[in-house]
Amino acid sequence: MADDPVHQIAALTRGFSIEATLPSAQDIDSLRGVAPAGMPVFLSAVPAKPLMSGIEPATHIRRIGFEPVPHLVARNFPDRASLDEFLARMSGEAGVTRALVLAGDLPQPKGDLFDAHALILSGALQKHGITEIGISGYPEGNPNIPHELILKALPQKLTAAREGGLAAEIVTQFGFDAAPIANWIIRLRQDGHHERVRVGLAGPTSFAALLRYAKRCGVKASARGAARNTGLLKQMFGGLSAPDDLVRALALDGPPGHLGDIALHFFSFGGIPATARWAAAVADGRITLEGEDGFSVEGL
Repeated sequence: MADDPVHQIAALTRGFSIEATLPSAQDIDSLRGVAPAGMPVFLSAVPAKPLMSGIEPATHIRRIGFEPVPHLVARNFPDRASLDEFLARMSGEAGVTRALVLAGDLPQPKGDLFDAHALILSGALQKHGITEIGISGYPEGNPNIPHELILKALPQKLTAAREGGLAAEIVTQFGFDAAPIANWIIRLRQDGHHERVRVGLAGPTSFAALLRYAKRCGVKASARGAARNTGLLKQMFGGLSAPDDLVRALALDGPPGHLGDIALHFFSFGGIPATARWAAAVADGRITLEGEDGFSVEGL
């Protein structure tokens, strides 16, 4: 059973998480009876929206039995008081104990927190009951961040988390090619970093929307090759693209466990309901392998 490809793909997908931006109450409720209880739901922060706009969806997510994981974007906070208020409300109203800590895309911070490292060192997380954080990872780099800074920042943040008594995992930007993702994780392990890596993948979405999000998220170079991706070519004839070929490659390329502790993190560009249904079906093993690359999901 352990060597069965379908079993290996399902095993990798179990423990998946979903990322959403400003989900509606209807979106959140769509997770009931579909996603596994306790599934982490990461909540993106939108600079144009009020800081506290994420409190209500986080509370709703907790209320129906899932784990809200808000993005904490250092540069979005105008002062420490606003950070304290945000964390106090997330903790008190939504029971938040985990967060993804990011610098943010603003060229200049609104307050004195310049980056994720500074936020981790601030002590605010521990003060408000945060026990685990996510740290961003970029397997294919980020055009908005110098490569040297990326290489330096990841171990720096992991060290700060460990010294501050915080558990940490790495959450990667989404990509279109399994090989650079796997190679990046292998280098992490060789460098002594054995934290869980949540591999970012785009959930089922249209080709046009995927390219739009890729450009916005700084993965335009990968997007140029996206049309060659098996999963994306399928949708050219109708329906949504899905990352089946990437999931299969990550699950089956190399001996089981060679990438260490990894999980899948789906960006819900095509909507939370579609993403949750697809990922849950894969985790249940309701798939049929297709050729040498991807698979189809049964019953969708």
